[in-house]
Amino acid sequence: MRVDEEILNFAFNSLNEYIVVVNEDGIITMMTDGYKKFLGCKEPEGKHVTKVIPNTKLHLIAKNGFKEVGDIQEVNEHKMISMRVPIIINGKIRGAIGRVMFKDIDNFKILSSKISHLEKEVQFYKNELTVENKATYTFDKIIGNSSSFLTAIKFAEKIARGDSSVLITGESGTGKELVAQSIHNSSKRARKPFVKINCGAIPTELFESEMFGYEEGAFTGAKKTGMKGKFELADGGTILLDEIGDMPLFMQVKLLRVLQDREIVRVGSNDVKKIDVRIIASTNKNLLQLTQEGKFRQDLYYRLNVMHVKLPALRERIEDVGPLAEALRVKLCNKYGIYSEGISEETLDYLKCYNWPGNVRELENVIERAINLLNTELKILPEHLPAKILDCNKRKVDYENKQLKDIVEEIEKQVITETLEKLNGNKNETAKVLGISRQGLYKKMKRFNMEL
Repeated sequence: MRVDEEILNFAFNSLNEYIVVVNEDGIITMMTDGYKKFLGCKEPEGKHVTKVIPNTKLHLIAKNGFKEVGDIQEVNEHKMISMRVPIIINGKIRGAIGRVMFKDIDNFKILSSKISHLEKEVQFYKNELTVENKATYTFDKIIGNSSSFLTAIKFAEKIARGDSSVLITGESGTGKELVAQSIHNSSKRARKPFVKINCGAIPTELFESEMFGYEEGAFTGAKKTGMKGKFELADGGTILLDEIGDMPLFMQVKLLRVLQDREIVRVGSNDVKKIDVRIIASTNKNLLQLTQEGKFRQDLYYRLNVMHVKLPALRERIEDVGPLAEALRVKLCNKYGIYSEGISEETLDYLKCYNWPGNVRELENVIERAINLLNTELKILPEHLPAKILDCNKRKVDYENKQLKDIVEEIEKQVITETLEKLNGNKNETAKVLGISRQGLYKKMKRFNMEL
């Protein structure tokens, strides 16, 4: 037993830790040598813990049996993060153990900041690994016949042959990257890299190294071999600066210099590297307005806005909804191995009535949802659409080859039906809202063969 106790004491004091043990009365029974040295107390054993450690709560833990983790405690002008655990044997509290988890809260904050930085960096590069430096879309794969869309696409095809900077604007989901890739693939740079960088997704602290690269030892955690930035990777090809409106002002200055001089300098280096890239920028924001608000540099705006391609929203090219929906259906059915034969005309009517705030991206989401809901049906039906489309866009009355009396009756029936639905079938409220008597409402419902 004596040998075991000696081994335990040796192991206990060999740890470079601040640990203290008290009995149920708060009397210190053990303390590591490192903690004794820090406290300036050679023989704390046998003393009450409050007499040795300022601001301690360990004696309370030995009484109440509650565990504490992450408590901030100030000892000798040092803010520490402590953990306190009760010692429970056969269901009874026999004392408590206290351990300093972090000896200085400032060091903890520094470590926490480093971990957070590394987590951001790892996540960013994990996302980047899934993206190859090549463009897959071409103009012949772009679907759309509306005049506003065709005008934009024809202009994009024309300017693809040149080498001037291009600014593509449009709401989220309108296909800005698709057009950027098509411009690249129709240009003399088509066999060279196409590199995309999302200006709104890069952590601020990584922005410069990601854009221009870095040399060995440029910062903590830098690769020994250094790393090429996006501009170097795109050398000879095209770089897409996606969400350019989210680029920090300090980086806008550096980007402007690159556009002017066609040179970059890696972080941690003084060597100037010549680059040859075509710049395409895209945004869903009004850059001109941002320049007026001082949030975007005017000189950079004019450097980027040499050729401007403005893509219309899907609600402005509603005639393209049908062909787009069908193309997306085929693509998604092939992707997920689901058999379907098309989209019903009634469903297309609903799709064409909807406003599409999320544009083509939202349409794709709706079609993907629909094909996953197919059961025995071979076509996508209105029942497969989300409520927001069915509720906000009731099918329009067909006026063709109908007399005015019949058209009015159909509209009346539709209004009564919608009002009843909104008021959960309350006929009194429905009559009030429509400005008719309850008896008049019943007569109309009976005439339209509606359930009373």
